[in-house]
Amino acid sequence: MTSNVSNLRRFRVALAESPPLWWAMLYFFCLLCGYYVLRPVRDAMGASGDPATVFPRWLVELAGATGLDLGDYTLQVLFSAVFVAMVLLQPVYGALVARYPRRVFLPVVYLVFIACLFGFYWLFDSGVSGRGAAFYIWTAVFNLFAVAVFWSFMADVFDNEHAKQLYGYIGAGGTIGALVGPAITRWLVGPLGVANLLLVSAGFLAVCLLCILRLRPWAMRRERRSGERSGEEAMGGSVLAGLRLVWSDPLLRALAVTMVFGVGVGTLLYNEQAAIVQRYYPTPEAATRYYATIDWAVNGLTLLIQLFVTRWLLRRHGVGPALLVPAFAILLGYCLLTASPLPLMVAAVQVATRAGEFSLAKPGRETIYTRVDRESRYKAKAVIDTVVYRGGDLTFVWLHKAVSLLGTTAVFATGVLVALGFTAGAWGVVRAQRRLPGGD
Repeated sequence: MTSNVSNLRRFRVALAESPPLWWAMLYFFCLLCGYYVLRPVRDAMGASGDPATVFPRWLVELAGATGLDLGDYTLQVLFSAVFVAMVLLQPVYGALVARYPRRVFLPVVYLVFIACLFGFYWLFDSGVSGRGAAFYIWTAVFNLFAVAVFWSFMADVFDNEHAKQLYGYIGAGGTIGALVGPAITRWLVGPLGVANLLLVSAGFLAVCLLCILRLRPWAMRRERRSGERSGEEAMGGSVLAGLRLVWSDPLLRALAVTMVFGVGVGTLLYNEQAAIVQRYYPTPEAATRYYATIDWAVNGLTLLIQLFVTRWLLRRHGVGPALLVPAFAILLGYCLLTASPLPLMVAAVQVATRAGEFSLAKPGRETIYTRVDRESRYKAKAVIDTVVYRGGDLTFVWLHKAVSLLGTTAVFATGVLVALGFTAGAWGVVRAQRRLPGGD
């Protein structure tokens, strides 16, 4: 009881001492709430065994004419399309960041996403063929770009010391949004239908725009105080500078390696989970509710860790344990799955894997970006969080398809090797970040 009171007292002090914390928490709450309203709908489409409900009619007919059952490759086709979309959009984002100041490109990103939601509302309401695949691809793009932009902006608003103190609380705000989002979907998908849920999500993104406007003065103040170049000026440089930075900088390269293998462990689990859903939750409504329940479990555990562990761990021990503890937990989880590949164990490891990523590894990595230059913060980070992320998705979704022919045990044994790669990448990040100012 005393520990809980102490944590609440520290939270009240943090709010009093850092006014932008209020707006940052509201921003992340609305962003993740809006996304998690959509995520169960997206996941139910990815787990659908009927390709006619996901893909355009012409693609289903083309696959049928060649003797290919598109339903056997739903996730593989969707992940491949998502990766292509990321590669095509990365230069567009790079040009936006290079040529326009922060006050322009941040609102533009969210206004485009809101406009897309209204477009999908029309698609779902009219029953256009292929809307499922289009929505799945767009949601994956939206999630990565919107969250990457959020954390890049937070690194403009908060310095390294404040990040260690506050990122756990900011993450908790997002986690509460991630808990509320699936609840909204569970309660409203029946009476409102899928199409109207998209408008609910658009409303949350509109609040994100307000938060960006309110946080902008603190970002300017922090840049003046630290002598950094102002984000109110266009960044300039090549639209592909992010790729060059990731290739040449040891820290960014280690972060990219960690991202690839981290995506790998998640993708292998995601595919096994999709196979279970196809067998036990055959209707879209049942599948949507199942995924919403998993999201609740993930975000409930994440919230507890963020409120009671993350801040203490980052301030007392730095980013090392925040990156390495989840890595070792994932490695242990895959070892257990290899020995006992039960459906309930798959769900438990999925919850532990995602909770460790969101509550410890993600805040740990994001504090590092407060100590790098703005080009690395916006351009290189966007490459890692979008193209590298989805490249890992694409690689491992096809790897899973091949290895699954050997059985579930072979999939999880492969996961052990991938988890070892993830652990090695995390250790590389811990070593490389020590060379930055304020290294720990």
